[in-house]
Amino acid sequence: MAEQARYEELIRQFSAFGAVKREMGRMMPSDCPAGSAAVLTLLGRYGDMRMSRLSELLAVDMSVTSRHVAHVVERGWIERSPDPADRRSRILGLTPAGQALLDQLSRRTCLMLSERLGDWSDEEVAQLTALMARLRASFDDTRAHGPEPRPPAPPVLEQTTRTPAITT
Repeated sequence: MAEQARYEELIRQFSAFGAVKREMGRMMPSDCPAGSAAVLTLLGRYGDMRMSRLSELLAVDMSVTSRHVAHVVERGWIERSPDPADRRSRILGLTPAGQALLDQLSRRTCLMLSERLGDWSDEEVAQLTALMARLRASFDDTRAHGPEPRPPAPPVLEQTTRTPAITT
């Protein structure tokens, strides 16, 4: 039963995390919804790519990816160019305007996080980052490739109210 309570608390924290995401979304420019920001972020992190790869990284259906891409192309933030390996395919890449917007979004997000987490130590921020990365990795699709090796779990320290036995 203790394990169930632990996961129930985790569920509550996931729900509360929605408030964090909403606040981050409110700081985005009105013409750059979360899906568009995700497209820009992935292209900035991984470089030019095909739409199919972007869809995989976004973990959404190709039709959803296509709508996000159409939105950012209309605004001039990314461009589609022919794939030299297959002229029927297109390669997506950031434009200078897209890179500038991505840089602006990064600065805004970092500023907000530094304000909200100002009373956290560097170690606490690093620990949160590592745990969130590990959580995300736990949900990655591993069916096609088999499970990725995972770092060892930190030891769980059990708290108890029992008084240790004294031996003489």
